[in-house]
Amino acid sequence: MRVLIVAPHPDDEVLGCGGTIGWHRAQGHQVFVHLVGNRVIDHTRDEAYIQQTLDQARAAGGVLGVTDLFFSDLPDEQLDHKLIDLIVPLEAVVNQVGPDVAYVPNETDTDQDHRAVAWATRVSCRGVGRVLAYEVLGPSRGFAPTTYVDITPHLQTKIEALQIYEGEVRPYPHPRSPEAITALARTRGVEAGVEAAEAFRLLKEVLPGGGQ
Repeated sequence: MRVLIVAPHPDDEVLGCGGTIGWHRAQGHQVFVHLVGNRVIDHTRDEAYIQQTLDQARAAGGVLGVTDLFFSDLPDEQLDHKLIDLIVPLEAVVNQVGPDVAYVPNETDTDQDHRAVAWATRVSCRGVGRVLAYEVLGPSRGFAPTTYVDITPHLQTKIEALQIYEGEVRPYPHPRSPEAITALARTRGVEAGVEAAEAFRLLKEVLPGGGQ
């Protein structure tokens, strides 16, 4: 199985799917991450900071066992300006990877970049058989899960990968604190009947055709 994680910014792939990446890797699946936008400081592009976050993304991907990463370097905080500018690079990665399943942002997130990427993936992932929206604590409000992945064996690895993004991790009770991420995983685990879980909303599923 080939899996694609679409992340608006570096760290969203860990926040939303860090444990699930570990689950897929444990099944022997290939996992690819597409980082759509870069990161800015105080609304200002800083090339050194962008390079730093890309290096961190590669390191985090190594911890999680990601097969390969793709970077589109589109401008942070401006992904909602022109949807076609998102669709074209998203389609290129989808065509190259040929995923069986895609994990994409939640279209009702408070972050405008998340919403824009979510809508663009509706077009770019139209040929993907299974598409799920992931949850990022903070931007995802009123998230109503339909699907859970047991990440009990992978939660600590998710936290380790998150901590590589030093500039993004915050003290508790910030939603990007290790404590908050752990608390959400435990809460979703309680809902699913396991120790720790990540939650998703199924957007699309195409079952294979059968015959007599």
